[in-house]
Amino acid sequence: MKIQKSFKEERPTLYIVATPIGNLSEMTPRAIETLNKVDIIAAEDTRTTGKLLDHFDIQTQTIAYHMHNEKKSTSGIIKLLDEGKSVALVSDAGYPLISDPGQTLVSEVIAKGYPVVPISGSSAFLNALVASGLVTQPFSFMGFLETKETLLKKQVQSIEAIEHTLIFYVSVHRVEKTLKTIHNILGNRQVCLAREITKLHEEFIRTDLESLLETEITLKGEFVLILEGNNKSEEISIEALLMEVEQEILEGMSPSRSITKIAKQYNISKNELYNEYLIKRN
Repeated sequence: MKIQKSFKEERPTLYIVATPIGNLSEMTPRAIETLNKVDIIAAEDTRTTGKLLDHFDIQTQTIAYHMHNEKKSTSGIIKLLDEGKSVALVSDAGYPLISDPGQTLVSEVIAKGYPVVPISGSSAFLNALVASGLVTQPFSFMGFLETKETLLKKQVQSIEAIEHTLIFYVSVHRVEKTLKTIHNILGNRQVCLAREITKLHEEFIRTDLESLLETEITLKGEFVLILEGNNKSEEISIEALLMEVEQEILEGMSPSRSITKIAKQYNISKNELYNEYLIKRN
């Protein structure tokens, strides 16, 4: 058992410091204070972090810590702690370890008996979640989705039954293909696509997957996808669904609108239901 009392520690410490994800005014006073007082700042990209430090007139020395030198840099940072120096870990934006390197470092620093202290700040996926309009508890943050189509399909299939809200980071180059794959496998679900959070062009698209696929999306910036979980409490047969469609039509609604309404209500593909309707009619 290891018990850490963060504000009573006098040992050299590793600080995990969140930095702004776009809007520099969201840099916290505690983060600025911490980056000023540590001996070394370990940065994912020292050039990017250098711009942040210059903005807040922070003179602390920086070293590189990224996925390509993670093992070697981890050893170097532990050596710095052994020498009595405290270190702050930062990523290019947001929280380190959230789709960014740092897990190896934190695990080994804890194993060596040094304190690891988080310094709160911006988080793109939490910002997107609370503004999405979807259920916020419980949720799962899934990180980046796979880029290869075969791996993406397996990944999406593996989460099909999860009932709580799902959160993904999506590459700007894969937004449309990713949405199509998710829709093909999971059917129509409520969704929020957030872009450029905290920046000038911040945007939230709150709709369902089918409508989103028909929407012109600005393919610029950073994307967070918030997806409704599996809300099918029980399976319903196609025959039963078609009966509900027919009932809506009898009450005066057009076939197209009836199919759209029932598909949304039962969280299934509108196209699939429409094809079944055409088969029955013929």
